[in-house]
Amino acid sequence: MSHIVRSPRFRSRSLLAAAVAAVFAGAMAPAQAAAPFAKFQAPGFYRTTLGDFEVTVLNDGTLDLPVSKLLKQPEAKTKAALDKSFLKEPLQTSVNAFLINTGSKLVLIDTGAAGLFGPTAGQLAASLKASGYTPDQVDEIYITHMHSDHVGGLASKDQRVFPNAIVRAGKQDADYYLNQANLDQAKPDDKSAFEGPMVSLTPYVKAEKFQPITANGELVPGIRSQFNGGHTLGHISYVVESKGQKLVLLGDLLHVQSVQFDDPNVGIVFDTDSKVAIKERNAAFAAAAKGGYLVGAAHLSFPALGHVRTSGKAYQFVPVSYTQPR
Repeated sequence: MSHIVRSPRFRSRSLLAAAVAAVFAGAMAPAQAAAPFAKFQAPGFYRTTLGDFEVTVLNDGTLDLPVSKLLKQPEAKTKAALDKSFLKEPLQTSVNAFLINTGSKLVLIDTGAAGLFGPTAGQLAASLKASGYTPDQVDEIYITHMHSDHVGGLASKDQRVFPNAIVRAGKQDADYYLNQANLDQAKPDDKSAFEGPMVSLTPYVKAEKFQPITANGELVPGIRSQFNGGHTLGHISYVVESKGQKLVLLGDLLHVQSVQFDDPNVGIVFDTDSKVAIKERNAAFAAAAKGGYLVGAAHLSFPALGHVRTSGKAYQFVPVSYTQPR
């Protein structure tokens, strides 16, 4: 068989022709579809230390709130405050819980909404797992108050989610929200306010795992209750202290940080008694600003920890920076 020897010049032309043909073929081929939007976040937890304690903030998701219709001030004023913070309605409002590891006890403060407030919440279990803990490790659960977005994560299908935990909450809230007569007498639109707590707490009550809190005091070493009614009759903040460091978990003493730090005198329709809630909020902000300690709250934007400082007659919230626990 004879061999045809191609000159280098011929080979160059052949390679060029092949490259041009490939380009045209690619241009005529259908384009690959762009990757779809993922539309989800990583499980939400943030961890820091407080003295000898480990503090883990667990995010349960968000609630879309029409805050201009909920806050007790002119709607235009609320919308102006949101605009100033580059926010809009409905306001995606965080739902957070706080896990305190004291070294001897694992204490969860609030449990999120679970399925009681729709599909944008209910992520606490995933956040807890991602943070390295499991529900059976939780020793104690302290509830700031018995609104459904704070107790919903306690139970699932009439079963205790935290099988080894003692649950504690204010006796006044328990007497009100766990009272069948109050549910029976409530208007149809108000019945869910009782149904959520009943579904969530009843498994613990039946298992004799519920203990009402009747007075301020230490619950476990380093964590104590501090009653401050107004939002509900038995609303409680929890004070965490270790090695001279302090964190106060405010519960629902505030809901909209872009409004209520600038003006603590703005109430919200969820309050049982806004006058009392406003008094307690002002006192809490003043004490935090003077003391320089950390505060956290269920509806502060995740990770929901920071400091309070005065700004004339108003206050400013200074969120924590991202850090690695040491």
